[in-house]
Amino acid sequence: MKGPEGTFVIRPPGTGHGAAGSQSRTGSTAVALTFDDGPDPVNTPKILDLLRDNGVKATFCLVGFRARDNPDLVRRIAAEGHTLCNHSWQHLTDLAKKEPGYIDWDLKRTNEVIRAAAGSGVPIRYFRAPGGNFTPGLIAKAKDLGMASIYWDADPADWNHSKDANDEAHIKRVIAEVKKQVRQGSIVLSHDNKQPDTIIAYRTLIPFLKQYFTLEAL
Repeated sequence: MKGPEGTFVIRPPGTGHGAAGSQSRTGSTAVALTFDDGPDPVNTPKILDLLRDNGVKATFCLVGFRARDNPDLVRRIAAEGHTLCNHSWQHLTDLAKKEPGYIDWDLKRTNEVIRAAAGSGVPIRYFRAPGGNFTPGLIAKAKDLGMASIYWDADPADWNHSKDANDEAHIKRVIAEVKKQVRQGSIVLSHDNKQPDTIIAYRTLIPFLKQYFTLEAL
């Protein structure tokens, strides 16, 4: 079928899991947008405004110390109906290799600061390991704390600017990659922290995705 910038084919739903058996699909035909590494005091409000204006709910994977430093944004994310996800305290990509006592502290402390801002009754149902570096042990620890471990099915590598000559090229690539990879049931990985080009890309992507898919928070 034709999309606004050429031929767009809806790919069939996929199967399988992410690293170490983490969840890489929504479990339905709906597509879930996820935004990692925030909250960012500059960019998170912009993506929240865009989601609000388009009537879309997403999932925000929050880094603990940034949640501590920006509680008003955590509160806004929760108040506007988005899903909260624990993304560890300080985004250590080797988190799974740390001592069990540190991992326990890291995940619990991150949940504590998120709940302190969002309200004790707001659930934190998901955990995403930094870099997607899951292990069975890390997934088990998250499960013990009531969190399912989420990976992704579509990754435009919006954090990687080395592939692109300039901002315009980067934005075009992110848009093209999401369109290429997304399908029914996709969990789409993106970043709000320090990624202003991502917000610009989603000004095009959200209306486009709404045309072909149901967008829901996890």
